[in-house]
Amino acid sequence: MSTNAIILLILAYFGVLFLISYFTGKEDSNEAFFKANKSAPWYLVAFGMIGASLSGVTFISVPGAVEVKQFGYFQVVLGYFFGYLIIAYVLLPLYYKMNLTSIYTYLKERFGNTSYKTGSVAFLISRTVGAAFRLFLVAKVLQLLIFDNIYIYGNYTIPFPVTVMITIALIWLYTFRGGIKTIIFTDTLQTLFMLVSVVVAISFLASALDLNSISEVYTNVTDSKLSKVFFFGDGNDPQYFIKSFLAGIFITITMTGLDQDMMQKNLTCRNLKDAQKNMVSFSVILVFVNILFLALGLLLTQYAELHGITAKKDDLFPTIAMLPEIGVVTSAFFLLGLIAAAYSSADSALTSLTTSFCIDIIELDKKPKQNQKRVRKQIHILFSFILVLVIILFDLLFKDVSVIWELFKAAGYTYGPLLGLFAFGILTKKHIKDRYVWIIAIVAPLLSYLINFYSVELLNGYKIGFEILIVNGLLTFLGLLFITKKTETSIG
Repeated sequence: MSTNAIILLILAYFGVLFLISYFTGKEDSNEAFFKANKSAPWYLVAFGMIGASLSGVTFISVPGAVEVKQFGYFQVVLGYFFGYLIIAYVLLPLYYKMNLTSIYTYLKERFGNTSYKTGSVAFLISRTVGAAFRLFLVAKVLQLLIFDNIYIYGNYTIPFPVTVMITIALIWLYTFRGGIKTIIFTDTLQTLFMLVSVVVAISFLASALDLNSISEVYTNVTDSKLSKVFFFGDGNDPQYFIKSFLAGIFITITMTGLDQDMMQKNLTCRNLKDAQKNMVSFSVILVFVNILFLALGLLLTQYAELHGITAKKDDLFPTIAMLPEIGVVTSAFFLLGLIAAAYSSADSALTSLTTSFCIDIIELDKKPKQNQKRVRKQIHILFSFILVLVIILFDLLFKDVSVIWELFKAAGYTYGPLLGLFAFGILTKKHIKDRYVWIIAIVAPLLSYLINFYSVELLNGYKIGFEILIVNGLLTFLGLLFITKKTETSIG
């Protein structure tokens, strides 16, 4: 595709998003922005959450990692499934019973104001890092495909920081009025584009590899050495089944169940029963969608080997998708899928960051009513600029990496205190000295980092992987035990 064709495609795509934003953002109220008036159909929320959960990182990194990690990622996906069931039947009833807008209000009711603020800050850091990782990846692809090919005054291309600012500005434009109400509908559309693009890519690759039916594709995938799913041999292997499976469960609990971004969508459903139907159906669909991504990665790897393409990891899918011989249609669907996957997670992240900061940090509901909407919009702009700065920083730090694995590593440190706080609150009836919680939330990740760094020496050759999240949460839990009050009362 030519640069002009790519730009026209992107403009048309965002034209549709702006049209949805126009109709869903007519009610420019905080209730609509934060909670969609608690009237969202559960099936729309479930379908849209697929795109928000997967993001551009999954779209690019999961297929790109198959060559090295085979189908080992599916062990993590199986953990996801059981993690979503825990969310549906443990966390959602708690949130709905308390009628929460921000899920971190639970920590205030359970422990006190310091725990509440600590949990909120942990989320703000976690989601900012996570959203920045996801947008960093898509911004790099857009830079490669578009902005490196646009010349100013005949000599200069558009620099990466400008690409990032354009990327964030587009999100802000279609979310600043309707917030979560707009996102529920845009995420549904974006998930559809993402799934169609994967199917189109698989269809093209199957044809190019002379696989003429679904059964031939299935046989090709299952017969390949790259489709190995389970790794039971070496406990020190980062892909060892138990490690991956448990990591999947706890990644899901923290990055979905304890994450304002993902839970904000669930809390827009009419009632708990609808929210649970959303979560369970979403978890089943997500398993099959990830199988599609892994199969796509295998076919991409085979196609690259056949045609001498040397691109690896996160560069594999974009490189092949934009080859002239791929065809305009397949390239166009790749771009739509990539943009849809990236923006379906990033737009809700920006909205949830705004929500959490407004509700949890500055307590917007206590400010004069006539100022609340103006303050909300200012915070929305503030987090847009923060995301720009963090993505530019990532460009300096991360070059030849598979972004999805870096994202999970970061989550292990940033979400650990949230895991420990919520686990302690739900599993015990103990009360703590609330004023010391912030210290535990700093010390636990630092100790986790040191344990991870020296794990080979300390644990007789054992190398910690994604399970650092569990270690971090456990250290937080133990730290909270250390500051338990002697006098205990029931939590009602």
